[in-house]
Amino acid sequence: MTKAEPDGNDLAAAAIRRLTGLKPGNPRAIFTSDLSVNEFLLVREAGFRPIGMVLGSSIYHVGLQVGRWSRNQELTTLSQAMYHARDLAMTRMEAEAAALRADGIVGVRLTVEPRAFGEDVAEFLAIGTAVKAGTPPPGGGQWRNSKGRPFTSDLSGQDFWTLIQAGYAPLGMVMGTCVYHIAHQKMSAVLPSLGKNIEIAQFTQALYDARELAMARMQAEAAELHAEGIVGVQLNAHNHRWGGHTTEFFSIGTAIRPLRADHHIQRPTMVLSLDG
Repeated sequence: MTKAEPDGNDLAAAAIRRLTGLKPGNPRAIFTSDLSVNEFLLVREAGFRPIGMVLGSSIYHVGLQVGRWSRNQELTTLSQAMYHARDLAMTRMEAEAAALRADGIVGVRLTVEPRAFGEDVAEFLAIGTAVKAGTPPPGGGQWRNSKGRPFTSDLSGQDFWTLIQAGYAPLGMVMGTCVYHIAHQKMSAVLPSLGKNIEIAQFTQALYDARELAMARMQAEAAELHAEGIVGVQLNAHNHRWGGHTTEFFSIGTAIRPLRADHHIQRPTMVLSLDG
């Protein structure tokens, strides 16, 4: 799934006026933040100054795709729609942060809300607090990620402070999605299991496969950012309005990197014992 590029020309006129008043150097600028008081103080303690709240929105109509009644399968058209809608919201939020010359965005929330415009219409909203670093990262370089974009993180202010103190920095939020149709059971398979404790292997395999696809796509995004790992991973299931046999599995987390070239997570060493 291809990510969109942040584009400042995509910003609404009202957003441009609001951001102009928040830019560093404006003596009358008053920052805005959705951080709690404790989070605000810890982000400042970590060396970052909040500039202002940034957001991105996409009102998206999710199309229709029908799965075969008796077959487990990914509904790729719907997977792409759910990914693209979220990506539009995220990239517009990043464009607002870039317009403020921010180094990153902390406390990001990414939500999906049904709207009354139609049965399959929802608003995808990304919102967070743009921050500017007081000093370059240890070892030189910049706080922005390997693609030159402001980093994004859905970690709490407390977790963000802990991450920085431990010698790691966020690269960006990474995500993976999979909309999957879970096959209906045939009557010949249902009747023998009535009244029994028994695994429904067909359902187990479907959910397992769908989760693996979502997780693998999230990991692929992290690899593109040259991340060492992903922290704070959430793996959620949403039925939205598709009914009980079609479900979206959505995974999201914050990709991280070490601040120093010689600082990496110690991986376990394999020890082999050879007899004879």
